[in-house]
Amino acid sequence: GSILSPDGRCRAFDAAARGTVGGSGAGVVVLRRLNDAEADGDTVRALVLGSALTNDGARKIGFTAPGINGQTRAIRGALAVAGVEARTIGCVEAHGSGTELGDPIEVAALSEVFGAGPARSVALGSVKTNVGHLDAAAGAAGLIKTILALEHREIPPSLNFERPNPEIGFARTPFFVNTELREWTADEGAPRRAGVSAFGLGGTNAHVVLEEAPEPEPSSPSAPWQLVVLSARTPSALEAATDRLAAHLRASPGDALADVAFTLAEGRQAFAHRRALVVHEEEDLAGLLARRAPGRMLDGTADGAAPVVFLFPGQGAPTPGATRGLYDGEPAFRAEVDRCAEILRPHLGLDLRELLYPPLGAADAAAARLRETRLAQPAAFALSWALARLWASLGVQPEAMAGQGAGEMVVAALAGVFTLDQALAVVAERARLVQGVAGGALLAVTAAEDEVRPFLRAGVGLCAVTPGGCVAGGPEREVAELRESLLREGIAARPVVSPHAFHSPMMEAVVQPLRAAVERAEPRTPSIPFVSTTTGRWITAEEAADPGYWASQPARTVRFADAVAELARVPERVFLEVGPGATLAGLVRRHPAYAGRTVIATLAEPGAGPDVARLRRAAGELWAAGAPVRLGALWQGERRRRVPLPTYPFERTRHWIDPDPEPADAVSTARSGDDALASAEWGVPARANGNGAGAEMPIGASAAVAGGRRIG
Repeated sequence: GSILSPDGRCRAFDAAARGTVGGSGAGVVVLRRLNDAEADGDTVRALVLGSALTNDGARKIGFTAPGINGQTRAIRGALAVAGVEARTIGCVEAHGSGTELGDPIEVAALSEVFGAGPARSVALGSVKTNVGHLDAAAGAAGLIKTILALEHREIPPSLNFERPNPEIGFARTPFFVNTELREWTADEGAPRRAGVSAFGLGGTNAHVVLEEAPEPEPSSPSAPWQLVVLSARTPSALEAATDRLAAHLRASPGDALADVAFTLAEGRQAFAHRRALVVHEEEDLAGLLARRAPGRMLDGTADGAAPVVFLFPGQGAPTPGATRGLYDGEPAFRAEVDRCAEILRPHLGLDLRELLYPPLGAADAAAARLRETRLAQPAAFALSWALARLWASLGVQPEAMAGQGAGEMVVAALAGVFTLDQALAVVAERARLVQGVAGGALLAVTAAEDEVRPFLRAGVGLCAVTPGGCVAGGPEREVAELRESLLREGIAARPVVSPHAFHSPMMEAVVQPLRAAVERAEPRTPSIPFVSTTTGRWITAEEAADPGYWASQPARTVRFADAVAELARVPERVFLEVGPGATLAGLVRRHPAYAGRTVIATLAEPGAGPDVARLRRAAGELWAAGAPVRLGALWQGERRRRVPLPTYPFERTRHWIDPDPEPADAVSTARSGDDALASAEWGVPARANGNGAGAEMPIGASAAVAGGRRIG
C-alpha cells in the first residue's frame, strides 16, 4: 500500500507499475526575458510560453491521492496563458510516478484537455524512470529533460515500459509512451512544443508549456586578435580551468573565437589567480592553452583593485600607419584622433591624419614630415590623448599621472588644467617655437647626475635625469667636447639622434613667447593628481595654475627618475605607458624602485605585432595585475554570443568523519561494562537498564556514530 515500488523500478504507465523510486538531486534553471537574453547574446535553450498552478487538496479523497480536476485546470490554464492549442504539443513530460492510481488519473486529466485526437501523436514520458523521484527537484528534472529534448530535437525513451496499464486506455487518447530515442519532427514552419507536469502531495498541480528556442542571430565580425582570460581561486584550479577549456575547444571546435573570448570575459567572475592570452583567429587556441605557450601566457595575481598610473612620452616622431588598426577598429580612438586633427588643422595648416595614416606609397614622405618637431609633438599629443580616452572607454582611469616633456601637456589636459582646445593650441605653439631654435646635440651619459655636473660647460645643461643615467644637451661643439671629457674619465657617453637639444639652455629662447600662449589658455588647478617631471614631486595647485611653470618647462631638466621614485611609494601601483612606443616603460623597469612592479606599454615598438593585438595584450596585462578593466568593452558595438564553456573547476575537499579503524565488536566489548564512561563520553546522564548499555539522550541528539556503528 506504500507509494514506493516493491521491486525498485519505476514503471510509469506500465501494467506492472506498483510505485515510484526515491532519488536525490537538485535542478537549476536560469530564467530571463527573451529580449534581454537575446540582447546579451545568451544561449537560449528553450522558451517558457506559459505556466499554471492549482491546488485541489480540499476536494480529494485523501492527502496523497491525485485529483483529476486540479490537474486538468493546471494543464488547461498553462495552455491558455501560453496562447497555444493542445494540438500543437508534440511531447508531454508527465509527472509519471508509476503508481496504480496516479498514472490513469494523470492520463485522464491530459485527455480532458487534449481530447481524443489521432492515436500515437503525442509522446509521453517520465524522467522518474531514469533517476527516480527527486522530491522537491522532481519538476525541475522533468523541465530540464524536456528543454534538452527541444534543444537536440530528439525525444528520449521512457524506461521500464512493456505493457500499457489497462486502466489507462491509450487507444482512446492521442498519447503513447515513447520507449526509444526518437527524432522529433515537426511540420514545416511550426515550432516544436512540449508540456511538463509536476504534481505534489497535498494537492499542488503545476504545468508548464515550452517551445523550442528561435534560431540565434549570427555573431558579427570581430577583430582577428582576441583576448582570452581565465581565473580561479587557487593556482591549481587555474591550471585545471586551462586544461578543461583546451579539452572543450578540441571537442567542440565550432564556436567563433570572439564568442569564446567574450563569454570568458563577460560570463565568468574574475578571481585572484589570473591568466590571459592574446590569440589570432587562425591560431590553435586549444594547443596554445594545452602547452602553456611560452611567452604568450600573461599570468598574474590580483590581491585587490590595483591603481593605475598613466605615463605619457614627450619626444619621438610617431610612425605613419602604426595605429591604423586602432583607428579603423576602435571607434573611441578614431573619434578622439579626428577631434584632435580638426582642432589642430588651423594651427598646423594641414590635416594631421594625412601624415598619421598616409595612402599607399606615401609613408616615407609622411615619416619625413613627422620628424619635424612642429608636427611630431602635436601628433604624439593626439595619439596619446586618443589612447587615454580609449582606455577610459575600457574602464581604466588613472589614479595618478606623469608626462615626460611635452607629454606633460597631455597630463594637463586630462587633469583639466587646460581644455583640449587650449592644450592643443599651446602644444602647437610650443612645437613651432622649438622648431625655430637652432639645432643642437644630446648626449646620453651612463652616470649619476652628481658625477656629470662637474663636467658641464657654458651652454650645456642636464636635459633629463633618467634611471641609471642622464642626458646632457646644448650646442653641437660643446656637447662633443663634453663627450671627450667623459670618455677620458671612463664614463660611457653616446650621442642621441635628435633634431634639437630639448630641455637644454638653448630652449630659453622659447620661454617668453610661449608664456603668452599659456596665459591665453588660463591654466587651472588639476582634478587628477600628477607628478611634475620638472620638479620630480607632486604638482601643487599653485604650480599647475602658473603660466610661468608651463612656459619654462621646455627649458628645464626632465626629472623622470625622481618622478618614478615618487610614484613608486605606493607599491600596488601599475605603470601604463600611454602613447606610441615603449621608452618610458623601459626606463621604469631600470629604476631601482621598480622591484618587479607591473609596467605595461600600450603600444610596444613597431614589430611587436599589430596595434590591435598590442592593445589587447596590454588590457590582458592590466587585468591580470588586478587593474579595473571593463573587458566587455573590447567588443562594444559587436553582436556577440555567450557560448557554453566549461564551468568552474571546483576542487573537492572531503569533509567526513571516518569510522574508527578498531573493529566494532572490540569497541562494543570494551565499552559495554563501563556505562558511566559511555555516558560521560556522549555528555548525557546514564540510566541503567539491566545490562549497563542504556543511556538517556536528549531530543535532538537521537543518533550518533561510535566505532563505525549507529547508536541511540
